[in-house]
Amino acid sequence: MPKNEWKNNPLTQEYEEKAKNVFKSELRRRGVTYSQLAEKLTAMGIPETERNIANKISRGGFTAAFQLQCLVAIGCKSLPISTD
Repeated sequence: MPKNEWKNNPLTQEYEEKAKNVFKSELRRRGVTYSQLAEKLTAMGIPETERNIANKISRGGFTAAFQLQCLVAIGCKSLPISTD
């Protein structure tokens, strides 16, 4: 399937939304702002700005690598995954 077809697939969009919501929930649960996340990532050698993070999260189309980097930065050891 060509990338545009995959990206526009409703099921892909649904899971991108789920990934975004899980990620934002973890940030809220830990009380971490985008600014604080940017600082934590930069300290890990992954330079990001608050604006870049906000853009990536609002689009919901961030990479798995980015999500894992962020989750490590905020100290997340496990995630609740729901199929709802």
